[in-house]
Amino acid sequence: MKGIVFSEFLDLVEEKFGLELVDELIESTELPSGGSYTAVGTYPHSEMVSMVVRLSELTKVPVSDLLNVFGRHLFQTFHKNYPGFFAEVKHPFDLLEQIDNHIHVEVKKLYPDAELPRFEAERSDAEMTLIYRSERKMSDLALGLIEAAAEHYETDLKVEKELLKADGSAVKFKLS
Repeated sequence: MKGIVFSEFLDLVEEKFGLELVDELIESTELPSGGSYTAVGTYPHSEMVSMVVRLSELTKVPVSDLLNVFGRHLFQTFHKNYPGFFAEVKHPFDLLEQIDNHIHVEVKKLYPDAELPRFEAERSDAEMTLIYRSERKMSDLALGLIEAAAEHYETDLKVEKELLKADGSAVKFKLS
């Protein structure tokens, strides 16, 4: 997993819970990297899982809620740092359907070793089905990104989530 994701996660923890909790999180979680991340570095996904689980223990906020908030935070980061992806987009469906065929292609140019989730999109004018596939099983983070996109484009979006695989590695989002 790319270091920028870890850095943004720690920024979010600091923003929501304070620097002292960031320090406690890093010190009380077994992290082979020591909790030091560079944006272009690559780190084991297990470190992110360990930090999210530990943060949940420390704050009593469910893991799913933490991942959702993190997804919303990442949307804002992506919007600020990569405005070109958003320049011609007028609706969240337009953004979501270009994740795999445009956005992730560009991400791979910047970070060739990035392991990205897959998103398969089918849409009509009023509905979209978005299939999320990832061995990382972080669909709640994807849900946060989807909800943040709807808010950004001021679109009232109903989102239904359905597990396609019991382990969470494949999830269907129905958006209307």
